[in-house]
Amino acid sequence: MWDQAGFVATFEMNEFPDGRHFTFLSPALEENSRMPAEANDRHTAEPGAVLIVEDSENSAAMLEIALLGIPGIAVLMASSALEALRILDDRESPIRAIVTDLNMPRMDGFELIRRVRDDARLRGTPIIVVSADTDPATPQRVADLGVSAFFPKPYSPYQVRRKLEQILDGATQ
Repeated sequence: MWDQAGFVATFEMNEFPDGRHFTFLSPALEENSRMPAEANDRHTAEPGAVLIVEDSENSAAMLEIALLGIPGIAVLMASSALEALRILDDRESPIRAIVTDLNMPRMDGFELIRRVRDDARLRGTPIIVVSADTDPATPQRVADLGVSAFFPKPYSPYQVRRKLEQILDGATQ
């Protein structure tokens, strides 16, 4: 829902049987854009983009809201690893970072990460993993694949944003 001035979008999720209700607020977006309007004006030539790969709509929305406030960053969304690969293949300007889930249908996040690391053009792209995977070996598996960070679900979208900002600023690789 957009407010009358077009400044705030409200996303509501009422999925819990116990009646819990969550409301998330985000900056209003220009039509067909996933970048805050003020950032879009400042970086029209070629904004950096972060690709979120998440099959859960609620998790994707929480990440998107958290990352939209990063100045100069557009947020691209993919609901599957296969869609993410298409976006990565079709995009002329590079993706600055990828935030991905691991457990997705048809192709999991492990395979997506392997393919990104095997592609000379994408090899150095920072990757952050957010996952509900409870296998104790998962953090080491993703570390061995060269990810920049691992956040087990439930995670704080703010912490993911902070880590991403550090990576984009070159503070952590």
